[in-house]
Amino acid sequence: MSLWESGESSGSVSLAKLFEGGDFPVAPSNGMTLADVAFAVCRGGWPKSIGLSRRAALQQSYNYVDALVERDISRVDGKLRDPVRARRLLRSYARLQGTQATASVLRADLAANADGDNIREDTIYSYLSALRKLFAVEDAKAWCANLRCKTPIRTTDTRYFVDPSIAAAALEVGPDDLMKDLSTFGLMFETLAMRDLRVYAEPLFGDVCHFRDKQGRECDAVVKIRGGRYALVEVKLGGGALVEEGARTLNTLESLVDTGKSGAPVFKMVLTAVGDFAYRRPDNVVVCPIGCLCP
Repeated sequence: MSLWESGESSGSVSLAKLFEGGDFPVAPSNGMTLADVAFAVCRGGWPKSIGLSRRAALQQSYNYVDALVERDISRVDGKLRDPVRARRLLRSYARLQGTQATASVLRADLAANADGDNIREDTIYSYLSALRKLFAVEDAKAWCANLRCKTPIRTTDTRYFVDPSIAAAALEVGPDDLMKDLSTFGLMFETLAMRDLRVYAEPLFGDVCHFRDKQGRECDAVVKIRGGRYALVEVKLGGGALVEEGARTLNTLESLVDTGKSGAPVFKMVLTAVGDFAYRRPDNVVVCPIGCLCP
């Protein structure tokens, strides 16, 4: 479930209406604090968790991960897999979420953090295939933009879980841990943002991609919908400095796009974890707390 479906988003900013090109007045958020977002990340969007006590709600993702590694990962295709190794792979995947880590990078991370586990790359591919079939992971495809410059574009998929709570449970971190480690919190929030953007884009027959070139320029999310229209989205926890950084990134990328071939983005957005309201800046960048967004 997205934050809109769980009743935690005010729904004052519609993704569909943004794609229609309409403007909106200053739109109020739902008043979520950073601590509220940290809890939403670790609780996840499991319908069963809504309405439970805080402790019981957080336990749902741990129960899911336990079932995933101990039973489901072997049952999904009848191939026997080691639960300990599966749990270790989930932890590595969580550490590398939001990156374009290859199987060799995952293998190195496992070796460094799992007592030298020398897992083969084809074994990693087998485990990842099972996790995809179980809808535990859903990577973002690379957006191949038409750029005016000839900078090569990275085409490797970007690693994400379908829900941030799986990553939190795999790493055994809770809301209080995220509040003390904003770097990790930022990665987890990006996964939450990808989850909600995917849910909101689905009724528009849309997809959510990721952009990165060989010079390191990137855009967290490119929302593409039927008809070739697209939007550029940067994901930030919030705060003036981070919003400015996100807006600069979006404006720079827009200036590189060959609009004669790809067209201009319908809108640019800095999607934040917190904020009192959504608004449009003079440079046409929409600043939107995730607690405002809806389909």
